[in-house]
Amino acid sequence: MKLVRTEDAVGQVLCHDITQIIPGVVKDAVFRKGHIVTEEDIPVLLSVGKENLYIWEKQEGMLHENEAAEILRQICQGEHMHPSGVKEGKIELIADCEGVLKINTEKLNAVNSLGEMMIASRHGNFPVKTGDKIAGTRIIPLVIEEEKMQKACEVAGKEPIFRILPYQKKKAGIVTTGSEVYYHRIEDKFTPVVIEKLKECGVTEVKQIQCNDDHEMITEAIQTLIEDGSDLIVCTGGMSVDPDDRTPLAIKNACTEVVTYGAPVLPGAMFMLAYCEKEGRQIPVMGLPGCVMYAKRTIFDLVLPRIMCDEKLHEKDFRLLGQGGLCLSCPVCTFPNCGFGKGGY
Repeated sequence: MKLVRTEDAVGQVLCHDITQIIPGVVKDAVFRKGHIVTEEDIPVLLSVGKENLYIWEKQEGMLHENEAAEILRQICQGEHMHPSGVKEGKIELIADCEGVLKINTEKLNAVNSLGEMMIASRHGNFPVKTGDKIAGTRIIPLVIEEEKMQKACEVAGKEPIFRILPYQKKKAGIVTTGSEVYYHRIEDKFTPVVIEKLKECGVTEVKQIQCNDDHEMITEAIQTLIEDGSDLIVCTGGMSVDPDDRTPLAIKNACTEVVTYGAPVLPGAMFMLAYCEKEGRQIPVMGLPGCVMYAKRTIFDLVLPRIMCDEKLHEKDFRLLGQGGLCLSCPVCTFPNCGFGKGGY
C-alpha cells in the first residue's frame, strides 16, 4: 500500500472504500476496494476530499483490513449464524434461528485486549430471534500485521466465541398448587400466565395437574407428569416460607438434585430449580414464586429460555445474576432490551 496524488492514481487499484456523504441523501461507498481509478473518477474523488489515495501494494507480513476481518469472523462465528458481507474491515453476525446466545467472555475480552481489532456484541444468555444481529467485528487500521491476527487466533483457540443454542421442542407439565384453587374457592390466574410464557419459548404442548397444599400430592403430580413424557415441570404457588407452603419440600422429594432454592433476583427471590433423573435424562423442575403471576418480568424470564435450549444450569449461574438482578418495573417494559439480568457475565 502506498500513498499517491489523486491526479496520479489513474490505472491504480484502490485498497479501501471511498465514502461519499451528502447529508440527508446518502452515506455510502462511491468507490469500492479493488476499483481501478479512471480519468473520469478524479473529479468525484476530489469532491469527497480525497486529494491523495492509498493504492494497493502487497507488503509481506501485512494484511488488508478485509483479509483480517475474515480471520476475525472465523474466530467469532459458531453454529446457527451467518456473516454479512465484508465492508471497510467490518463483518456482522446474524442469527439463523431462535435460541439463546452463548458467549465465551474470557476469549472475547482477550481478543479485544490485543488492540487494532474489536468485537462488539449483544448480551449472552439471552434469547435471539432469526435475523437478529448478534455481533459486529472490525479491524481498526487499514492494514494490520499478519502476526497480530495469528495471535488473535491463538488467544481464541479452536472453539468460536459465539454460539446459539436453538430452542428444543419440549412438552411442559404444570403443577398448580394451592387448596384455594384446588377446591375452586378462587380462579386459577397463575397457570394462564405460565402457559403464555412457555409459548414465548416455543412450547406447544402443556399438561396440567391441580393439587391442594399436601406435599405428597404435589410430589406425586410431578412424578406423574414426568412418567407421562413431560420434558420440564413448572410448579406454581406455595414457594414462600409460610408453614403451609409445601411446594419446595414436594419438589425436593421428587427430584434427584436441587440446584437452588432462592436466587438474587427481584422479582423472583423464592425461585427453585431442581432436576429429576429419568432414564438418563435430566428433567428440570421449577418452583415459581407468586410474583411470576403479576410482575411483567421475573427470574422465570431469565431461566426459561436457557432451560428450553437444554442448558444444564448450576448454582453459579444463579449467583451471577445478583448484579443486574433488580427489575426496575419501568412504566413501559423494554425487556430484554434493558439491564435486567445482565450484570454478572
